[in-house]
Amino acid sequence: MVDFKGLSAFPITPSDPDGRIDAGALRALLEPLIAARVDSIGLLGSTGSYPYFSREERRRAVQAAVSVADGRTPMLVGVGALRTDDAVRLAQDARDAGAAAGLLAPVSYTPLTDDEVFEHFRTVAHESGLPICIYDNPGTTHFRFTPALIGRLSRVEGIVAVKSPALDAAALPGHIAELRAAVPNGFPLGYSADWNCTAALLAGAETWYSVLGGVFPKICLDIVRAVASGNTARAQELDARLQPVWQLLKTFSSLRVVYAIANLSGICAAEPPRPILPLPPDAQRRIRDVLAGLEIS
Repeated sequence: MVDFKGLSAFPITPSDPDGRIDAGALRALLEPLIAARVDSIGLLGSTGSYPYFSREERRRAVQAAVSVADGRTPMLVGVGALRTDDAVRLAQDARDAGAAAGLLAPVSYTPLTDDEVFEHFRTVAHESGLPICIYDNPGTTHFRFTPALIGRLSRVEGIVAVKSPALDAAALPGHIAELRAAVPNGFPLGYSADWNCTAALLAGAETWYSVLGGVFPKICLDIVRAVASGNTARAQELDARLQPVWQLLKTFSSLRVVYAIANLSGICAAEPPRPILPLPPDAQRRIRDVLAGLEIS
């Protein structure tokens, strides 16, 4: 099972225009993450465009990733789906392919109630046999978890962690305190929204679920290690160095920017799944200029 601490790096999922996974490009993305010794890889997260792929392609992606990792790096795999039975099957597929845990978001069209989300998560955890991390991502699901609901879910067998959005740095200490009061001791709290995640780690979060870590793992690992060693000044210095990147993510969206970085850096050639379009040339020039001014790898 994934030790939900440290850096969980979230890569894109390269594919062709028909939605077929490009296993070679996926390997090119994963190998540097594994070599850098990230703590886990978040495959088929929102950055990995999980809702845009068929069940078969999602299975192929997990199989390819687990093969590349060869036991060196645990895979946290997105298993979200509109229907509970589909999410169960996706979690079973991920389990059978060798994933260490599933990342489950309450994907919906009809708005969901707390009780519906609770039952959805309980069923997936129970019937799949795959450890589940709660994925709170209201920007895409339009459902926001309360600390009380996370507390209920944290006591369900098989639900082992939570990934929350770090949307307001000033509110992080209070949010972490509320969650700590709601969940059992040792239940790991992690955050995404890269531009506020150094603040989340410094406030006591255990895990950074990182988009940038999916292309530039080393500097993200340096931040995580600086926080772990108590070197607050070093963590804040590295975070300040990345402020131009954080601004890009906020301006153009993390997904679009990371696709552009992967292409501009020569990591792989890939376009986001339609209807999402690559960023226009002027935005790509801006990203190229920011990358040229940074000393990161």
